[in-house]
Amino acid sequence: MILDTLNNKDLYSHISPRITAALAHLAETDFNALEVGNYELDGKNLFVIVNDYETKPREVEPFEVHQQYIDIQYVVSGEEEFGYLPLADQIPSRPYFAKHDYAEFDYESNKHDAAFIPFKAGMFAIFFPQDMHMPGTSAAPNKVRKVVIKVKI
Repeated sequence: MILDTLNNKDLYSHISPRITAALAHLAETDFNALEVGNYELDGKNLFVIVNDYETKPREVEPFEVHQQYIDIQYVVSGEEEFGYLPLADQIPSRPYFAKHDYAEFDYESNKHDAAFIPFKAGMFAIFFPQDMHMPGTSAAPNKVRKVVIKVKI
């Protein structure tokens, strides 16, 4: 997992050309001008999801992991927190579903091992397949506009 701001995006250009392209797109795009929805950058290799939502309590959200895509999440406006812990020997509450590229892990089984990290406007997080993450949470409901770029592995 990587957590940073777009000012430092060039530090991550060595990871992969797709991650470089995704971070450049985040830096160059006015996401407030876009409608909520999905946007292709490079077909199924690189696509963008723009979403508006209200955060939820962590107790009602699952942790998730992906196998086919790296998630780059960017908070355009608002503030939330995300849960994080390395994927190790945890047992999923919902097994991996290839069509939608996710497995879920319940909060209760993992709450003592997870870190919950503030995620504010202008910050991005990169979640790799070994990173369990729970986005979109906070103690009190907050309105958030977030962009997720899915980067094919």
